[in-house]
Amino acid sequence: MKRIEADLTPEKYREAEQDSRVRIVRRSLDSRRGVKYHTVMEVYEEGEEMPVADYRSPYKDCRNGKQVVIVGAGPAGLFAALRALEHGLRPVIVERGKMVSERKYDIARLTKEHEVNPDSNWCFGEGGAGTYSDGKLYTRSTKRGDVGAVLRKFIEHGADEKIIIDAHAHIGTDRLSPIIAKMRETVEEHGGEYHFGKRVTDIIVKDGAVGGVIDSEGNRYEGVAVILATGHSARDIYHLFQEKGWLIEAKPFALGVRVEHPQELINTIQYHSRNYSPLLPPAAYSLTTQVDGHGVFSFCMCPGGIIVPATTAAGTQVVNGMSNSKRNSPFANSGIAVTVGVNDVPEYAQYGNFALLKFQEDVERAMYAATGVDATAPMQTLTDFCEGRITTKLNKTNYMGGVLSTPLHELLPSFVARCLRQGFKDFDRKMRGFYTREASVLAVESRTSSPVRIPRGADMQHPQLKGLYPCGEGAGYAGGIVSSAMDGMNAVEAILANL
Repeated sequence: MKRIEADLTPEKYREAEQDSRVRIVRRSLDSRRGVKYHTVMEVYEEGEEMPVADYRSPYKDCRNGKQVVIVGAGPAGLFAALRALEHGLRPVIVERGKMVSERKYDIARLTKEHEVNPDSNWCFGEGGAGTYSDGKLYTRSTKRGDVGAVLRKFIEHGADEKIIIDAHAHIGTDRLSPIIAKMRETVEEHGGEYHFGKRVTDIIVKDGAVGGVIDSEGNRYEGVAVILATGHSARDIYHLFQEKGWLIEAKPFALGVRVEHPQELINTIQYHSRNYSPLLPPAAYSLTTQVDGHGVFSFCMCPGGIIVPATTAAGTQVVNGMSNSKRNSPFANSGIAVTVGVNDVPEYAQYGNFALLKFQEDVERAMYAATGVDATAPMQTLTDFCEGRITTKLNKTNYMGGVLSTPLHELLPSFVARCLRQGFKDFDRKMRGFYTREASVLAVESRTSSPVRIPRGADMQHPQLKGLYPCGEGAGYAGGIVSSAMDGMNAVEAILANL
């Protein structure tokens, strides 16, 4: 066997991929100078046996194991449960939303009938917000845990093996749902249990140690530890901490809009030609700049994607993006967000640790007020937004909840609008053609991360509450599927170390 590293044209890459003697180990698409796949591959001689990967994990029957309560069935909670099985701990998952097969009906009601279910929506339910975000598996947090372990568990439960070789892997929303359901089956087959439609309203504390949680119906779930993996939109958990006097703190986050371009335009820009190879995937981009001390950056970019209403409460408006596995929508979309810290909103200082949370809520309410209908998004052309004009003719969009022409340049917080305007022009210098009337902006992209952090020590426990392990996006320690999954698995390792 020879290990070869090479830059291949799309056509040469296809040949290598179809060669039975070749095993692709790693690939990344580089379009900076020509369009090439940087490829690492193993070439086997005749008679040499190509290894077959075994992705099965060593799960144990945990029916008699020590019980760990996991609040939330998103990536952090779900991967915590899988890691618990490997150690013989019995995971009990308490999830406010519905299982993934039922959740889709509440999402349909939101997009078609504008009816918000606060416990079952694009953010809450089995799989968490990650279920409806394209299934992006790229993370910069490689030092926080074993990225490979996360990818192997996805493959074990039905994901394409290609995710292990792609530098920017994705699964697709359409394929994530059955994978998440299979993960639940694994947990239940080995003795773990799920409780859906159970919103946690209190934490059981005795002598400074956490022993479980209580849901809104008074049901108690007890264990040797509690993993709090409630996601970035579970504001009621933050209020619970505030009411109990438990430590929480404001955390910088980012807020902005979702920009939508024709995918063909992004392909032409990124592949430097209208005559790019048909073997190439829908093009993506990653952009960042600095404006007046604020970071302005693309977030959750969805090639061939769809924009969705991600609100979790009536009277608020939030957008997010997703793609299916084929990424075959005619549009590309991405969040474009501006960093926001407590010093940027001095008028909210009176809210203390909730300063940024209150700011986030107020912007979401203002966006709803602009349309007056849940899930209907305020929209403007990109050029009108930047030049301060009312949009009289909206572009086509595949946003799922309906749109209304709105002067977002006036409605967004002034510093956010200012940074976005300059940011879009900066991006056009990096991607000529990005700034165009063909592009649209929809608001508001406000759930990039949590504006509140639930603190924890080096042992991953809350400093006041022994046995409570805040983790994932909701606690402010992760951003995205993979980093959240690793954080959940790390929480289980911390529990074992502290028992």
